[in-house]
Amino acid sequence: MGRTRCLWLWSMLVLLCGAALEARAADAPNPSMAAAVAAARANQPMSDQGTKTCLTCHNQPPVNLILQTSMGRAGDKGTPMGQAGCESCHGPAGGHAKLQKGPDGNPLMPAILYKKPNVPWPVEPSPVEERNAQCLQCHESGLRMNWRGSAMQKAGVACTDCHQTHVTKDPILVKLTQADRCFSCHSQQRAESFEYSHHPTREGKVVCSDCHNPHGSPGADYALKEFTVNQTCYNCHADKRGPMLWEHQPVRDDCLNCHTPHGSNEARLMKERMNFLCASCHSAQSNNSGGQFGGSRSIPFHSVNGTTSLGNSLANPRACLNCHSQIHGSNSPSGAYFFR
Repeated sequence: MGRTRCLWLWSMLVLLCGAALEARAADAPNPSMAAAVAAARANQPMSDQGTKTCLTCHNQPPVNLILQTSMGRAGDKGTPMGQAGCESCHGPAGGHAKLQKGPDGNPLMPAILYKKPNVPWPVEPSPVEERNAQCLQCHESGLRMNWRGSAMQKAGVACTDCHQTHVTKDPILVKLTQADRCFSCHSQQRAESFEYSHHPTREGKVVCSDCHNPHGSPGADYALKEFTVNQTCYNCHADKRGPMLWEHQPVRDDCLNCHTPHGSNEARLMKERMNFLCASCHSAQSNNSGGQFGGSRSIPFHSVNGTTSLGNSLANPRACLNCHSQIHGSNSPSGAYFFR
């Protein structure tokens, strides 16, 4: 009896597994069918009355909010609504408007889909290249001229991953909301924005696009708006630009030698505590800069009898800037040591 029961259970398990595999195979996308559906969507005619036809069904927010934006000005031939209406961006949709069915037996969708539609049958958004190509028909100049070959483009980011068009104001173009949109991908920078010293991005005074151009940069790392880090920083910190009579070489080389741009637990966005940061250059035994960090007083100081002592600057709250206040450079004839 027990053996018969086990055989029966094994038979049922095999049948269930077979049914599950058949169902999974039925749900798996058929590449040839998907290609045929895509071709049918792309080759459908334009709708009879353009935007009026689309608004017959799509007349609720957020879709119709585009009519309240600059893209929805029907009288301006430079806007989508002034050209082919909704189909300027979504491609031909005459078959979709007439509820025509595609090769898979399901109603046709517009030629270009920017997100997965809420329909009971499997439909995927259009490839990123196709979606972006629609946007670049109008938005390829200006700040977008370096999009092709940019880090975002290589990573497969779609314009609509960041931007929203069917809203009265795109959140990424608003100072108070732009950072949150960027932080959805850049989690490390989001964490740093909560640190003690940070650029006021969360306060809406400085935004990511003040320094970065996510659409591509012609000659700088980090997708910066300018060619170098220093040129980008000088847009706001012009008093550090120079030229100075006495220049501090690490400053002229790269602001990131001392500062971290997104957030720090040290004041002034310093990479580490002031005295330790200065000591990273001014602490070698052969350094003749003098003071707490040079010559025989380097940190740590090893005396001839083998004892070890630390510079006084680590035992009290004094910092290098107490004396060297013009550390970014000085125009004073007596400013060789950046005292003034």
